[in-house]
Amino acid sequence: MRERDKIGAMAHTHSRVYREGAVVANDIDDDQISEALAEPGTIVWVDLCDPTEEDLQRLAAELGLHELAVEDALGEHQRPKLDRYRDHLFLTCQHTAIEPGSQKLIETEINAFIGREWLITVRKDHGFDIRTVQERWDRSPDLAVHGVSFLLYGLVDVVVDSYFDTLEVFDEYYDEISETIFGDHPIGPDKQQDWFQMRRALFRLHRLAVPLREALSSLMRRDHDAVAEDLYPYFQDVYDHILRITESTDALRDLVSTIVETNLSLRDYRQNQVMKKVTSWAAIIAVPTLITGYYGMNVKYPGLATRWGWISSLVLMAGLSIGLYAQFKKRDWL
Repeated sequence: MRERDKIGAMAHTHSRVYREGAVVANDIDDDQISEALAEPGTIVWVDLCDPTEEDLQRLAAELGLHELAVEDALGEHQRPKLDRYRDHLFLTCQHTAIEPGSQKLIETEINAFIGREWLITVRKDHGFDIRTVQERWDRSPDLAVHGVSFLLYGLVDVVVDSYFDTLEVFDEYYDEISETIFGDHPIGPDKQQDWFQMRRALFRLHRLAVPLREALSSLMRRDHDAVAEDLYPYFQDVYDHILRITESTDALRDLVSTIVETNLSLRDYRQNQVMKKVTSWAAIIAVPTLITGYYGMNVKYPGLATRWGWISSLVLMAGLSIGLYAQFKKRDWL
C-alpha cells in the first residue's frame, strides 16, 4: 500500500529523519513517520528492537513490505542473505562478539527492510547497540545526500567491523595456544572446554562471513541499482573487508587443525617418553629380581651358603643393572 496513512503506535527505539542529506529530526513519534515520508527529498530510518508481530504487520501495511520478509524478520536464526522483492530489499546479517570468560560467540541478528525512501532495521534483542551505527553515520555527514544507500553502508560497515574485532580475539587466543602446546605444561583438562568452545565459535564466524560476502556481492550488482554510484567505492571497501575476514577464518581453521594434530602428536610423543622410562626402569629392576629369585630357590647350586656366592650375586646384579642403565641412557630412554 502506498497511501500515507499514519502508522499506529509502535515500540521503536530510535528513528531519524533526513532531508536533503541533513538530519531534521531524531526519535520522532510513531504518528509522525508517515507525515515525514510525505515530504519530498525525505529519508526515514526506524529501528525496532524485539518488535511484536502486530508492530511489523502494521509497518508492512504502511510500506508494502512483503509477507515473506516480515515472516523472516519475526523468525529465529536466519542466515545472512539478501532477498529482492518488487519495491524493496530485505537484508539479514549478524553482529558478533566474544563473550568474555565463556569463549562463546554472541550473535545479534539484524534484519533490514530497504526501500527507496526508508530503512527499517529490526533487532532481536539489545545485544547490539544501534547507537554505534548512528555514530558511524555522524562521522560521514557529507555522504548523507545519497539517502538510503548511505544508511545501509553505515550499517554493514559496523557489522563487518565487529567481525574484525572478533577475529582479533581468535588471533590472540590461538597465538597463546600455539605457544602453550610446546611448553612444559601442555593444555590441561580445564582448558580443553574453552578450546572446544573457541573452535566452535570460529567455525560459526566463518559460516556467517561467507553468506554475508555473497549478500554484499549481490547488493553491489549495478544492474539492480541498489547502491548509489558515488557510494560504490565505500561498499567495495566493505566487500574487501569481508573477503579478508573469510580468508582469515579459513587460515585460522587450518591453523586450528594443525594445532589439534600437533597437540595429538606431542601427547603421543610424551606418552612414548613416559612408557620408555617406565619400561627401562622395569627392565633394570627385573635383573636383581631374577637373580635373587634364582638364588632363592630351595635347590643346591654353586656358591650356596658361601661368601663368594653372595658376593658374586651382588656383583652380577650391580653390573647388569648399571649396564642396562648405561644402554638406556645412551638411547635417551632415561
